[in-house]
Amino acid sequence: MNSRGLWLRAGGFAAATLLIALFGAWLLFGRGRSPIQTDLLAMLPATERNPLAEVAAQRLAHANGDRVILLVANTDDDRAENAARELGHALGNDPVFASVTAELPPFDLQQLAAPYLSHRFVLLTDADRNAIEQPGYNPAQALAQHMNEPFVTGVGTRLQDDPFGWLQHWLDQQPWSRSPLVPEDNLLTAHRDGTSYVLVTATLNGSSYDDAIQQRALSAIDQAEKAIQHDQPGTRMLRTGALFYATAARAGAERDVHRVGWISTLGIGLLLLGIFRSPGPLLLAFLSTGVGIVAATTVSVLVFGQIYLLTLVFGAALLGEAVDYSIQYLSARANAGHAWEARTGLRQVRPALLLALGTSLLGYLLLGLVPFSALRQMACFAMTGMTVACLSVFWLLPALLQRPAKPISATSVRCALVLQNTVSRVASGWRGAALALFLLCLAIPGWYQLHHDDDVHLLVAPPAALAAQEAQIRDITGLGNGTQFYLVQGADEEQVLQREEALEQRLQDMVDAGRLQGWLGLAGMVPSLQRQHANQDALTPWFAEPDRMHQWLSSAGFRADDIERWVQAWPGTPLELQAWLKTPIATPFRYLWMGNGAASLVLPQGDAGSAWLQKAAAGLPGVTLVDKPASISDLFGRYRRYASVWLLAAILLIAPVFGWRYGLGDVPRVLAPPVLGIGFTLSMLGYLHQPLTLFHWMALMLVLGVGANYAVFLREGEPHVSHRPGAMYASVLLSAITALLSFGLLALSSMPALRDFGLTLLLGIGFTALLVPTSVPRRMLSS
Repeated sequence: MNSRGLWLRAGGFAAATLLIALFGAWLLFGRGRSPIQTDLLAMLPATERNPLAEVAAQRLAHANGDRVILLVANTDDDRAENAARELGHALGNDPVFASVTAELPPFDLQQLAAPYLSHRFVLLTDADRNAIEQPGYNPAQALAQHMNEPFVTGVGTRLQDDPFGWLQHWLDQQPWSRSPLVPEDNLLTAHRDGTSYVLVTATLNGSSYDDAIQQRALSAIDQAEKAIQHDQPGTRMLRTGALFYATAARAGAERDVHRVGWISTLGIGLLLLGIFRSPGPLLLAFLSTGVGIVAATTVSVLVFGQIYLLTLVFGAALLGEAVDYSIQYLSARANAGHAWEARTGLRQVRPALLLALGTSLLGYLLLGLVPFSALRQMACFAMTGMTVACLSVFWLLPALLQRPAKPISATSVRCALVLQNTVSRVASGWRGAALALFLLCLAIPGWYQLHHDDDVHLLVAPPAALAAQEAQIRDITGLGNGTQFYLVQGADEEQVLQREEALEQRLQDMVDAGRLQGWLGLAGMVPSLQRQHANQDALTPWFAEPDRMHQWLSSAGFRADDIERWVQAWPGTPLELQAWLKTPIATPFRYLWMGNGAASLVLPQGDAGSAWLQKAAAGLPGVTLVDKPASISDLFGRYRRYASVWLLAAILLIAPVFGWRYGLGDVPRVLAPPVLGIGFTLSMLGYLHQPLTLFHWMALMLVLGVGANYAVFLREGEPHVSHRPGAMYASVLLSAITALLSFGLLALSSMPALRDFGLTLLLGIGFTALLVPTSVPRRMLSS
């Protein structure tokens, strides 16, 4: 191909790149919404075998996704209340919030009991029903006891409507009666350790994961917080909600992208400038890498419809591997001197680049087989970026690099030659065997210290301040978390409620034993018809003799018309679930009923272990404990256990390719650097007491691919630099250092998963780069 042909091909490639870039810009910025996904839950795979359980988990996770919970605290009651009113007014005037609840409309707590009066005879606590069924039960004594009980300050009944206190006792067990938050001056208030806490809630006018919504909402909350702290001295505000976690995740990812991207770019730039002694190679190397990253971003958004923060940070680190292809071509040009010819140079590096690309794609392909959308997107991103970066070397760089270049820095070549000869000499003969035995003895203790930790919480690290505030809000308000819940299913509503009652009896036993704080379920608010009939049957003997009931109430001082009204109300009507769900008091609890089937949710409250919660559901038909974090952790553990098999499979797949190229006898030699690098990395992780996760094993697969690339580069390139010993290994070390400057910097990420990824690659690539000279027989090395 002549020079004109090179330019035509380069022009076509540049035009295609421009179109991809424009299409990518439209996908990212031209559709009115950002495709950057900050919802960490969206990255997690489906884990529940029961499809309805998966739906329930997602529903519960996003039930309060757009809600902001604020708790205003002050040691002075009046200041706390004034601050809450001021905060509610300020947020309510901002259109970013669809609704804000601070001050409640005036209402009479006693009126909340009114809807239950017609059902009073079917709503009994277990304690009252058991007492009534006892042979020695004395209604007159129970009546006197209730009349002497303290005045009810919460949701209560009038004495003439509930003379024996049966309905009052049942109401006292309801969630709205047990909550530490009580209405005071029309504000929901809790008191703890001399401090008053007032609840303010707000619902966003959009998604918590929308960047524009995040910025506007946070700005409004921060301004309002400063204002109330100024107007009401001593006020502080606790906050929790998906808004704050999503914002923190986005900010952390942006810091990681900037840190990894800028430091690696600067480091790689200075390194290339020092090695090639000209800004031209530096710009072309970044051009090739930039083309790959633009294409990778576009394809990822096109395929997945969104791009995760994890992928963005990973993409910033991709520079270190994508730049390898252009480095090899630039090195071939620098080593050729005045004899350089672009097409000949391309033919020289093509086999090595294609072989290296194939091994890398194989490693990322295995990564993409994991049923975890974030890893699949990372694999898609990497495979696209690697392929396009390699194609840019074939179709773009030859046209731009037709002139000879300065040779690689003599100092770097000399240093590389010394290291290459040292490693090759030490690793051969009896010295090599003795060194191998010594390193094995050194590695074994590290391997013995290896252990695993599959906890999904290692995927992210929420800011400690936010986590502490959420825990404090939960403790003060009594709000539970929705990461663990029971799914109760049945043939119809009645069976669901009966099964839920059986579960709640076991949960109550856990509460009595101090293992659980409480629970939230519909059966406690709407008993099954079977339970309601049993309650009514327990009272029937006492209403069968109206004259005796009149006598007891008359002796207690009740008026005749109140007595008659009470007796005439018997037997009342059953409380039906669907009718109750339509009442205002049911509004906060409607999400507990799965509207698309006969199923309900029961939420345990407190910090009971998963084993105890599982035990509570054991043997109960239709009851399933859904523990989303535990399910995902189990999934990670399962695939982490498979990872060693995948790693072995990757080695077995690469071996025939190397055997075809270099002969079966040389396969162990070529594979030795990455395989030994993996072994030494595992040993170091053991010494560092790093618990192995799925992300460590995924990184080890990339160590295999990258290490195999280095072996291929050295093996393929060494015959072409016999006139300049050490030059080829210098280019391999250059590739390794650029990878360490990008992937290795992930070890500084704020995301634990990426830290694991980065540390493993830092160790693995470092060990492999040092061992690469052993992949080439000493007779082939120029010295």
